[in-house]
Amino acid sequence: MDNKEEKLKLHTSFKKRQKQHRNTIRQTGWGKGVVYEAVFSKKLLRLNYIPTFLTIALLYILVTILPYSCLKRLGAFIGKLMGRFMKTRAYVLERNIELAFPNLSTEQKIKLKQDIFKNSGIALFETGIAWFWSDKRFLKLIHADENELQKARELAQNNTRTLVLTCHFVHLEIMARAYALLVKPGVGIYRSSDHPVWEYIQVKGRLRSNLALVDRNDVRSMLKALMQGNPIWYAPDQDYGTRSSIFVPFFAVQKASTVTGTRDLARVKGTIVQPSFTIRDDKGYRLHIQDPLQDFPGTDEYQDTARINKVIEDMIKLAPEQYLWMHRRFKTTPQGEENRYPKLT
Repeated sequence: MDNKEEKLKLHTSFKKRQKQHRNTIRQTGWGKGVVYEAVFSKKLLRLNYIPTFLTIALLYILVTILPYSCLKRLGAFIGKLMGRFMKTRAYVLERNIELAFPNLSTEQKIKLKQDIFKNSGIALFETGIAWFWSDKRFLKLIHADENELQKARELAQNNTRTLVLTCHFVHLEIMARAYALLVKPGVGIYRSSDHPVWEYIQVKGRLRSNLALVDRNDVRSMLKALMQGNPIWYAPDQDYGTRSSIFVPFFAVQKASTVTGTRDLARVKGTIVQPSFTIRDDKGYRLHIQDPLQDFPGTDEYQDTARINKVIEDMIKLAPEQYLWMHRRFKTTPQGEENRYPKLT
């Protein structure tokens, strides 16, 4: 097979997005990337958006009518289909496993890949659960250690400036709502969608139990939210290129491009970094709220950023099959090093 046949085309979601800002919610400009509510506009009623609304309506009906056990089984089935037909995503997943877990046997890698696709399918419904379920129904799935909750609630009651350090488990939407309901509503860092309907729905869903959303590039608004004592959910575990990033170890990759934002935000006086995440188990979802990091930040940017990656690694190791491995986590390489995803065009 020649190189042309081996090449895979990147889906448009992989490509660098142009800042068209076609949605009807988010403002642009320094300090204006804050969203407090989902505003419905007549522009959303265009005929070409009907398929999107129908898709969302189907998701709403399924997560509302079907019991949780059925949603998991249906999601796992959809995940299997994703693994069969989404060739580019499958390739990215395979490369991430090879790069992050080089010591796994071939059989272990295949098993992990299959489990990741199953969990990714289930995540479709977990998003719907987080956005559409009532508080009463939602909380039946959530459990946490009472000591952890008590410590977190004490900090929240004192309006402690809290950076909630988390990562992109496939059920991250579940974690954000669970923390808001059990500890304190807060502010989420997010990437706005250029599709007006998806932007409207994701904002409406995410603000069901929380205060606001802040665009990931709007540092000024993040600082403002921190100063007001609102918890901020921050997930610095994706590859955002070289801007505000350095190369530090992440799993077996010794030079993984990682944003330094955790350290930068934690330098605000009185700010704590509180690792928190959810793991799906037989009872539903276990909300973990760990003790704030001690002596953070330090004096060395590299050591601080590497430390954050290690904290996130420890989260992921509890359930690596539930992590978002279909993102090109290692796409940015130091100058002169080879592309880590050579089959992608």
